[in-house]
Amino acid sequence: MNTREKMAEMQEQEDSIVKSVVQSYKKRSDVGVKKYNKTMDRDDLSTLEWLQHLQEELMDATLYIEKLKQKL
Repeated sequence: MNTREKMAEMQEQEDSIVKSVVQSYKKRSDVGVKKYNKTMDRDDLSTLEWLQHLQEELMDATLYIEKLKQKL
């Protein structure tokens, strides 16, 4: 099998983890559109407001991590 054939075969393979994450992103997007009637393409937030949203999400993530660590 030559390099081109190997590359074609690799492209045909489907990574189940990537597929799962993409599906999760799509579901999350659908929830956001239903809840806020907006997509991430919105332009009504300033850069500082986007950073504030990001910071709050990361703060939530650290809480989830701490909870799971305490359960171990």
